[in-house]
Amino acid sequence: MKSELIRKFTNLSRREKLAYNDLSYIFKQVRCNLGLKPNDRIKRLPRILTDQELSSFFEVIEDSLLSHKIMLKLLFYTGLRVSELVNIKISDIDIKNNKIFVNQGKGSKDRYVLFPEAFRLVLEAYLANSNGKQYLFESNRGTKYTPRRIQQVVSGYMENAGINTDPNRRLGPHIFRHQFLTFLTKKGMSDAQIQLISGHSTKKSLEVYQHLSLKDVEKDYQRAWKT
Repeated sequence: MKSELIRKFTNLSRREKLAYNDLSYIFKQVRCNLGLKPNDRIKRLPRILTDQELSSFFEVIEDSLLSHKIMLKLLFYTGLRVSELVNIKISDIDIKNNKIFVNQGKGSKDRYVLFPEAFRLVLEAYLANSNGKQYLFESNRGTKYTPRRIQQVVSGYMENAGINTDPNRRLGPHIFRHQFLTFLTKKGMSDAQIQLISGHSTKKSLEVYQHLSLKDVEKDYQRAWKT
């Protein structure tokens, strides 16, 4: 039945020479007339690593390539999206002030992200041996890393740490952004502060991390009522 309706409407559209905007307007009006609304998307809390898993992961990367170690720690320390990380240039890093400039991040917005002072010396040593590279992370061919390549790197170390074992739910680089935002929420930083650092457009986007942080106090809360 649906295929027949599609065929008839396609023929009608061709006969009437309807353009893209015409079709968009027609579909919108049909939805309004029928009172149709999009189905609510099921929101799942993102997976984050346990303290033990996180510890195991960082133990594994201690013996890794320096570039990989810097890359993976930056994902955790800054909450950068992979699409932002691959575009970081050497010139974007302000070592003195522990800042990294993100040029045209998500939503075509410029912003700065911070990294811990304790990470400065390691990052500075890495930059000192950049040998004229333009981007912070480049392949042996002198081209910047792709998001796919970073995905492979993260997956490899996850598996080595015994974490990425579920074939139905592979863990990728974005887990470190979840980890980073949950960590800041646990430490009591305000929504406005986290929003500024993370590059989220609205405070509502941060609600999921408040839910994750709440899990840490749930046991103590229940214990308090029992006693």
